[in-house]
Amino acid sequence: MMATDLHIPTLETPRLILRANRLEDFEAMVALWTDPIVRKHFHGPALSREDMWTRFLRGFGMWAVMGYGTWAVEEKQTGDYIGTVGTFEVKRGIDPSLDGMPEAGWTLAPRVHSRGYATEAARAALAWTDARLGRPPMFCIIDPANRASIRVAEKLGFRRSGETTYKDQPTLIFLRERQPE
Repeated sequence: MMATDLHIPTLETPRLILRANRLEDFEAMVALWTDPIVRKHFHGPALSREDMWTRFLRGFGMWAVMGYGTWAVEEKQTGDYIGTVGTFEVKRGIDPSLDGMPEAGWTLAPRVHSRGYATEAARAALAWTDARLGRPPMFCIIDPANRASIRVAEKLGFRRSGETTYKDQPTLIFLRERQPE
């Protein structure tokens, strides 16, 4: 089965294409998730190449099982893979439990930080997810030191609802209420 068989929609924004991941994205994905600037704000130990392969494949499984998931983010100007954005359910072991509620996330390559791409990509992904799932409440978790990601979450309508510990690290929980029709 090819990713195109999963009916992963392609979304376009003025500067970006959100599309299904491709096998040729894997090396760029590894480079992204092992970049020290990106790793600085993520929970737990660095991921091995094997862990990255599992993460890559998990993305396809999310679409197959849940009917939603993450997209590869491609910069229109260059055609480069620059990150990932979307919604997912990870079944995180956090308190309070947020199981059953979609989680939003965005991770972009440092070379494109501060251009508004995360907000642009996440807005498109959330609009699609809202239409698909009936505008459900969602959450995201963010490292308290990641001020840029907190600003993105706030622009997307997420509001800080609490703090927890995830993988032995302080973690902020942001909620976005059910969206009006």
